[in-house]
Amino acid sequence: MGTLVFVHGWSVTSTATYGQMPQRLQQQAATRGLALTVRDLWLSEYVSFDDAVSMGDLVRAFDHALRDLHLQEPEFDCITHSTGGPVVREWLRARRDAPGHYGSIRLRHLVMLAPANFGSALAQLGKGVLGRLKAWFDGVEPGQRILDWLELGSAESLRLNLDMIHGRDPLDDGLFRFVLTGDRPDRALYDHLNSYTGEDGSDGVVRIAAANLNAAHAVLSLSGGGSGDASGIDVLSLNLARGPRCAFRIIAGASHSGTAHGILASAEPDTVEVILRCLAVRDASSYAALCDAFDAENATRDADRVELEPAGPFPPRVHIHDPRSLLIARLTDEASEPLAGAGLLLTAGTPPSPDLMPPGFLIDRQANSHQRTTVSLFLDYALLAGDDRVPDPRHTRRTLRPAAKAHRPYGALVKPVDLAGLVHHAIAQSAAGDDLLTAIGPHQTTVLDVVLPRKIHEGVFRLTRDLAPQDFSHPVPGPLIG
Repeated sequence: MGTLVFVHGWSVTSTATYGQMPQRLQQQAATRGLALTVRDLWLSEYVSFDDAVSMGDLVRAFDHALRDLHLQEPEFDCITHSTGGPVVREWLRARRDAPGHYGSIRLRHLVMLAPANFGSALAQLGKGVLGRLKAWFDGVEPGQRILDWLELGSAESLRLNLDMIHGRDPLDDGLFRFVLTGDRPDRALYDHLNSYTGEDGSDGVVRIAAANLNAAHAVLSLSGGGSGDASGIDVLSLNLARGPRCAFRIIAGASHSGTAHGILASAEPDTVEVILRCLAVRDASSYAALCDAFDAENATRDADRVELEPAGPFPPRVHIHDPRSLLIARLTDEASEPLAGAGLLLTAGTPPSPDLMPPGFLIDRQANSHQRTTVSLFLDYALLAGDDRVPDPRHTRRTLRPAAKAHRPYGALVKPVDLAGLVHHAIAQSAAGDDLLTAIGPHQTTVLDVVLPRKIHEGVFRLTRDLAPQDFSHPVPGPLIG
């Protein structure tokens, strides 16, 4: 194989973050017929802990660093960790959009370890709180502009990911993408002041669903230019787009960082072996075969989802590692105006009601600090889809959780605050024939755009032939215009 570049994560200050991974890969590569020598390995040293540094700055500097390598081959492979994944993805997009400003070297394999592709729930906590999380960095303050990108639902991350969902399949350009992520927080790194560091469905920093690039974009909007139903409620139709397939593998027992269980620094044999399987892919057919194999292996992992965490002299803590989903909802109207103050409720059943949603389905809700009308919902997919009884592995006749019944179809109900006025909005709900669960996948992210029509009354703009002065400081709204 050719040149292999490692790109670390956010707020790293030492190449010690790579641990034994480069050496282990070099040692094991020969067993798969991959020639990998020390001269082929390059470790990145990029600065993300300076508040002046933006994602665009990192992209330009990464491209400059690649040019300085003066590689004989026209291509390279890349292994990233955490924020390194979005950095390289942003570089790929910049190269595509402005090829004359970037080098011509081509990326062949992009293997992302625990990438924060859709961000991290931890990012919103701010620099002061994150300064205590030694799993993320050591000795420096984090960079605020990169931290802003990493917030769930940030405009920057959504711009990149929606471009991916609606864009060209990277396979058509000879790029093989892989996402490998852990499924367990390192309990030794748990911060008792911040429950996100021990959150099930994550590796302690990045949620499994937020790492996965198998994502969808759903839009709820008024179809055909029609109006509301007889009750005055606007009925929104669902339109769905899915992104190109990406190889995705859950590494059981791996955490985001740390030398004991970290997916990068610990260089566990399973992680090294999976990375080498990725680097061995040479064409679209072998890529599809590996995607299928990863899906089967993930299903095996999901079947063994009960974790019993030791708790000293007390009974072990029980964790049921259900597949979870991330739903990033943006509330706007047809003029792209944010619906400030509007309420979004998920509904279930027929007739739809928020009261029929399965108990425990909503794990977390977080509004983006810069775009308050963008809300990220962390959902238990197993409870939404319906699940079998979960037995206690210690005594299989005992039940940890009874069988859960699906409450489909699922929908959305939006309650804007401005229900009257010259220009206002109406209550809206998804159409009875649509089921939001079709847009949501296990271990996946769905971006949901809810777009309400603006109700504009005739009184906003009138014409008159009466030349006598007329006071219209208190306009009569009149009927709605079409």
